[in-house]
Amino acid sequence: LTEPEQRWAAARCRELGIAATLAKPVKRAELQKALLALCTAGPVAPRADAAAAESPAPGRPLRILVTEDNPVNQRMMVRMLEKQGHQVTLAGNGREALEILALNSFDLVLMDLQMPVLDGFEATTAIRQKERDSGTHIPIVALTAHAMKGDREMCLAAGMDAYIPKPVSPAELFRVIE
Repeated sequence: LTEPEQRWAAARCRELGIAATLAKPVKRAELQKALLALCTAGPVAPRADAAAAESPAPGRPLRILVTEDNPVNQRMMVRMLEKQGHQVTLAGNGREALEILALNSFDLVLMDLQMPVLDGFEATTAIRQKERDSGTHIPIVALTAHAMKGDREMCLAAGMDAYIPKPVSPAELFRVIE
């Protein structure tokens, strides 16, 4: 069962091998139709790329700054990345990310867009400004629950190098960071 605004949910559920999704509130006729379809259909297997996400990421381990304010999302990202051998540092908002970046070097920044204090767009703007002065470039990947048409383009226009909708799929994450 998903919320009506979670358009990404059906595709993500198919990746995981979930046979059907219904948006809440569920109407009796929709539930009956889905159950009937499931009873007459064969089993649904997870997509190959979902299984591939569990295999080790090729290449060298990366130093990754995860900028995310939600503790649950932080734990999930750390677990996924460390499982693949990457070194992860957490920042709870854009200002913390800037402070950490001033003292450390990273191979990649995963940047949530909606955070308190300094959001992902503002933090990216500040990072890109410092890079213009220094001549360096760090890849920034936007992480956002915004999965509407035009959001990807808005992130790229703001200076981010890639865009991944939440909830983050391991297959999508490792495809982007490889």
